[in-house]
Amino acid sequence: MKLLVISDLHAHNDVLDKMDEIFKQADAVVFGGDFAECFKPETGKEALDRLCKKHDSIFAVLGNCDNEDFLEELEDQDISVEKSLVFHEGLAFAGSGGGTKFTGKTEFEREEDECLSDFDIVKNSVEQSGDASLWNSLILVSHNPPVGDKVDSFDGVHHAGSQKFTDFIKENKPLAVVCGHIHEGTNIEKIGDTVVINPGSLGEAQTYAWLEVEKDGEGWKVTKTELCKL
Repeated sequence: MKLLVISDLHAHNDVLDKMDEIFKQADAVVFGGDFAECFKPETGKEALDRLCKKHDSIFAVLGNCDNEDFLEELEDQDISVEKSLVFHEGLAFAGSGGGTKFTGKTEFEREEDECLSDFDIVKNSVEQSGDASLWNSLILVSHNPPVGDKVDSFDGVHHAGSQKFTDFIKENKPLAVVCGHIHEGTNIEKIGDTVVINPGSLGEAQTYAWLEVEKDGEGWKVTKTELCKL
């Protein structure tokens, strides 16, 4: 399965029209949040509508620049994976929106534990079923990145990600993680056995990524990742 990974559109909607042929290559689209321009949450609606016209299978969360109530719009379009566990052709998606508290001025900032609690639905499902193999087919979509080598670094030295999220990834070993938020953290790396992708800002830097996965026995494996620029 070939997944187009994008994030941080920030209402630069014309970029989407440059990607029509790219969208056609994707089996599904994963969006890491920030539909709206920073400090202009009202711009998120048009961005959402434009994105939803590009593909039938989209899995998305809110960003810190999106109003928390905007989640209802994503749910109406049936693309939200926030606080949810969504299955698609054998893969599972779970999401966490917003960013951890930093400036306190953007629309959707939360405590680190609160962001991580959005994944409780996955933990509960595994506990109730007793089947930990779910993690092997799971792609976590989180606007806020984990602490990594580069995916959460805004200057190559300092890190803005969540250490608790990193610990969570190491413990549970999901197949892949898609994040965003830190535009300068555009990169693909691994945390433990898990592939982590920050595709950068589609709207501002016009960057995106590919994540290709395939069935491997009873589970899944990542076969290819690639960062791209328009």
